[in-house]
Amino acid sequence: MPLEKIVSRCQEVGINCIAICDHGTAEGALRMREISPFPVIVAEEILTPHGEIMGMFLEETIPSGLSVEQTISRIRAQGGLVCIPHPFDIFRHSALRSNIIEEIAEQIDIVEVLNSRYILGRSSAKALAFALKYGIAQSAGSDAHTHYEIGNAYVEMPEFNGRDDFLKALEKGKISGHRTTPLIHFASAWARLKKKL
Repeated sequence: MPLEKIVSRCQEVGINCIAICDHGTAEGALRMREISPFPVIVAEEILTPHGEIMGMFLEETIPSGLSVEQTISRIRAQGGLVCIPHPFDIFRHSALRSNIIEEIAEQIDIVEVLNSRYILGRSSAKALAFALKYGIAQSAGSDAHTHYEIGNAYVEMPEFNGRDDFLKALEKGKISGHRTTPLIHFASAWARLKKKL
């Protein structure tokens, strides 16, 4: 998505802070932070051999293919937060494996309990139960691959200043949103095909 489209869509739907989280790179988020009129959290979905882990509050890209432990270590080295995106989603091959999520529970800062691209509601319920069991902060993500999806899931929370303040504000947040129609996956497949061509 062109960054200018993301800005205009956020303004259209009333979003005044956004986490940009591309697959395998933080470069787009870093550029967005430079041009955005509102705060941008630089994030990245990092693919490990066991599934994706999201690093938040990053300053540079973390390479894919590292172990779960190495990925978490690289996130921490940047002063970042460890977030688990779309956990327990049985339809998403990139979701971090459930047994790994349990093994690293003590190292997780945030769990996404609402992802607007979940196909089944039980994935959200399982993620929420996991977050409550371990006392982990909860978040939501539009998982937007098109600008129309931006704002489908969000957190209303107090303003914050930096990483630690973000976690405190997130704990006071209210998660809202809805699931995106599963047909949107065709748009993502078409975008991937166009990129390859």
